[in-house]
Amino acid sequence: MKQPRMQLVLSENWTMTSARDLPVLVRWAREAEDAGFDSVMISEHLVLGPDAGARGRMANPREYALPGNQDPFTPWPYSLGLLAAVASVTTRLRLAAAAVLAPLRHPLALARELGTLDLLSQGRLVVLPTVSWSRDEYAALGVPFERRGELLDEHLEIWELLWRDSPVTYHGRHYRFDEVYFEPKAYRESGPALWFGGARVSDRLLRRMTRWGSGFNPLGYPPAEDIKALADGMTAAGRDIGELELAGGTRAVFPDAVSCAPLGPALEHIPARMAEGYTTFCIKPSQFIDDPDGVGTFCREVMRRVGELTG
Repeated sequence: MKQPRMQLVLSENWTMTSARDLPVLVRWAREAEDAGFDSVMISEHLVLGPDAGARGRMANPREYALPGNQDPFTPWPYSLGLLAAVASVTTRLRLAAAAVLAPLRHPLALARELGTLDLLSQGRLVVLPTVSWSRDEYAALGVPFERRGELLDEHLEIWELLWRDSPVTYHGRHYRFDEVYFEPKAYRESGPALWFGGARVSDRLLRRMTRWGSGFNPLGYPPAEDIKALADGMTAAGRDIGELELAGGTRAVFPDAVSCAPLGPALEHIPARMAEGYTTFCIKPSQFIDDPDGVGTFCREVMRRVGELTG
């Protein structure tokens, strides 16, 4: 069995380090590359409001922050700036900008940021553009929450034009401009790799995936019927689901509300998921260790165990 790609999650590790000490995240990324990890992932919010904790708080602070279950004081540093710093100290590691909230920016401004980071890293950028869930966040930035899907679709159409042509003219429902010259472009004419995700395979997600997607990174593991819908949709669009990089998670099981989870059980499902077509697995170090100086050792241990499971 081919060994999977492992992705280190750099977001939400605040039980291990302070959000005022961002250089430590950059160091972890370099240590992950040295250990054989394929990529690092950073998610984002621009601001949080009261609805961040509308569903209570996560039972263990090491758990992933799901919609409505986090403290509004949760830190969310600027993901693209952090990934630029990671790019400067690594040579092979892919940079996954997960949950980029495109509707909260203008597409020309965001394309400039993404294109520059992709060029700086020589094509190592992976972007997962999304609409997110927080009405408070949209309200704070004056963006209509109900239009977020339409806004994202226009972003994607505009980016596709910008990576390829100059000048670009676009007349959409939400964005309009004429004869825009966009230089320098992204590393490749196709732009950064685009992944899409979500809790379910909706019609809108399927349209985005078949047109622009190179990877699928769902929330959790969707049911078999969703994967079939994705495969059927790809086929109908003249593509094959085998073209997509399928990314899954490693879900920690905590013994209580204050302790780390054991690493072994979190990795045991990887061979079965690989048999289903998954090739990439993300893991968040603070779910398993408390030592900020132990991330390099942790990454090597992950790679050793994964090698034993899949070798």
